Amino acid sequence: MKKTLLLLFIFTSFFAFSQSGNIRGFVYDKESGEPIIFCNVFLEGTTIGAATDINGMYNISKVNPGDYILTVTYIGYDTTKVEINLSPRQLLSQNLVIGESSIKLNEVKISAAREEMKTEVKAAAIKISKQDLEMMPTIGGEPDLAQYMQVVPGVVFTGDQGGQLYIRGGSPIQNKVLLDGMIIYSPFHSIGLFSVFDTDIIRNTDVYTGGFNAEYGGRISSIMDIKTIDGNKKNIGGKLTANTFGTKLFLEGPIGSKENTSFIFSGKTSYLDKSSELFYKYPILSFDEKGLPYSYTDLYGKVSSKGKNGSKISVFGFNFADNVNYEGISELDWDSKGVGSEFILIPSGNPVLIEGNFAWSAYNISLEEPLRIRESGIQGFNMGFDFTYFQPKGKLKYGFDIHGFSTNFLTYNSVNSKIEQNENTSEFSAFINYQFNSTRWIIEPGFRLQKYTVGISPEPRLGFKFIISERMRLKMSSGYYSQNILSTTSDRDVINLFTGIISSPEEIPNQNNGNPYKQKFQKARHLITGIEYDVNNKIDFQVEGYIKDFTQLTNINRDMTSNNDDEFIIESGVAKGLDALIKFKSKKLYIWAVYSLGFVTRNDGNNTYYPHFDRRHNINLVTSYKFGNKEAWKADFRWNLGSGFPFTQTQGFYENLTFSDGINTDYTSVNGELGIEYADLNLGRLPYYHRLDASISKETKISKNMNLDFTVSVTNAYNRENIFYFNRIKYERVNQLPIMPSVGASLTF
Repeated sequence: MKKTLLLLFIFTSFFAFSQSGNIRGFVYDKESGEPIIFCNVFLEGTTIGAATDINGMYNISKVNPGDYILTVTYIGYDTTKVEINLSPRQLLSQNLVIGESSIKLNEVKISAAREEMKTEVKAAAIKISKQDLEMMPTIGGEPDLAQYMQVVPGVVFTGDQGGQLYIRGGSPIQNKVLLDGMIIYSPFHSIGLFSVFDTDIIRNTDVYTGGFNAEYGGRISSIMDIKTIDGNKKNIGGKLTANTFGTKLFLEGPIGSKENTSFIFSGKTSYLDKSSELFYKYPILSFDEKGLPYSYTDLYGKVSSKGKNGSKISVFGFNFADNVNYEGISELDWDSKGVGSEFILIPSGNPVLIEGNFAWSAYNISLEEPLRIRESGIQGFNMGFDFTYFQPKGKLKYGFDIHGFSTNFLTYNSVNSKIEQNENTSEFSAFINYQFNSTRWIIEPGFRLQKYTVGISPEPRLGFKFIISERMRLKMSSGYYSQNILSTTSDRDVINLFTGIISSPEEIPNQNNGNPYKQKFQKARHLITGIEYDVNNKIDFQVEGYIKDFTQLTNINRDMTSNNDDEFIIESGVAKGLDALIKFKSKKLYIWAVYSLGFVTRNDGNNTYYPHFDRRHNINLVTSYKFGNKEAWKADFRWNLGSGFPFTQTQGFYENLTFSDGINTDYTSVNGELGIEYADLNLGRLPYYHRLDASISKETKISKNMNLDFTVSVTNAYNRENIFYFNRIKYERVNQLPIMPSVGASLTF
């Protein structure tokens, strides 16, 4: 009898399980038609539900048949409820629309970001929304991704002019930047205050400072994944901005009358090289009277169309250009352009999400100096397909990517020896990633296979999170990583605006023991551990420790003295540190405080040295406060303190006889060149860097759909003299940017 009851129970349980169905769909904004990301969708009266993803899609799996009320909630929006009937084994598609609430809530109780912390591993990951960007002090009235990236835990910024972002010990070329799936090779302008991306086109940015899962590859340090908006599908709108740095025009709106196709366009340009002569008299160099010789122009356009079931296709294109002109000394130009397409397919009757992209892009840079020119370029295509299967306690995602490109490179080293490379190469990768969720555990194993022209890299990945309590969570991620391209700058260079890109060379030196390297590409291993603690409804605290073991790095040989020497050297390196972040967010006040402790070393086989971006201590404090009638006023502050970077000291000078006439040179009468005797590499430390930026803005509502904002801002508010570089021969110090006030206005319609 007991066996019969057991068999009956197993049979009925299996039958009930097999009868269950799935509910999926998209959540859209009522006014614009844009997808709503990270909102909560659930069945009223149950604990069954899911959050929408970056596409605004939700999926609720293994639901018993019956009648339900499907409910969607999101901060700042009215709750929407829809009655549904789920049949046995049915895959029900139900899109939802929610509108902004007319009732202002006094406090924010639960954020979407905090809810995501309980359902995703997200170790070493920061999510940046448009609202987050607006918390930073604006430069000339416009928030910018470049400014926000500088306050991300583990990020080191090397200066206002030609500054680059180094993420937890990785150099810029080791950071992969994706724009709707397209690879962007130069995301920041030379002046260091601005990125190429218009804030108004950004829907969401995920920054992985290490330990990223198998979905991403081709870089050994970090990932920045930027997703853009589709545009308003119901009304024409936009923004017009003008300030002392430049101007911007942003437009969005529907195409046709069916509200399923939309466009966005963004154009911004800087005239700082001209306005600086009027507003900023400070010379950038001791011999330069022009002031700030920086200019850029960024153009971006996109057309998107969606179907009734949520399937979508987008086509986009861009052109980003940058110029730095030190008259009579050097002129640097780079240009980045591309076209691409991204799509989402929702097959009817099949619980799978198919995502794909195809793109072509090109990046070219040149630096003209007296008697020589340096040039570099990379162009090619990338395409990929991803498949996601949603399950009751997790999801399975797999896919593949193909990347083909060509590089051309021409430069000269310190002894004027010519270095040239022209290559065609290709990459293929495939990955599988599984996420399992339970009450206490989130486990995410994955595997990625990277195939390069110069070898194959198998890359296991693992992440997990243990939910200790409602407020506290432990997390860990690790993995193997590789990449096939490198920068033409060296980790030993302190200042170098020229950043070319080449593929990994096939001819590299052997190991110190004389044995050849098994692979010719660059490799690294990551381990990140951390803890998340929700102090209360307003305060979040996170601390993470990390180790990045760069087991194989290809670097330009800056000690090359003849064409017989190796053009490249193989190095290794270790980056380790600790990052602490505390956030406070209420209705009016936002505080972001970060402390980073980092150690970065490189080893060239003979010596261990500190690369020029090794910053021991880094502090960032950000505050945003709303006040006044209807909170129309907003004040933003950001203060950065960083310990000094390493540099190589000068031990002395001597007369360097070149023996230009060979053995006939009369060394007793000929005049030699000035030679410099250097100390050991990077044993000195520059002074501390610190800078205060501030802005105050006032929003004026002209009509229901039109706002006018005025902003007054100041960069380097107390005029700190931060060092740019030191001219050894002239014994002159050149500083970073001086105090830079700006005013701006923007009209939103």
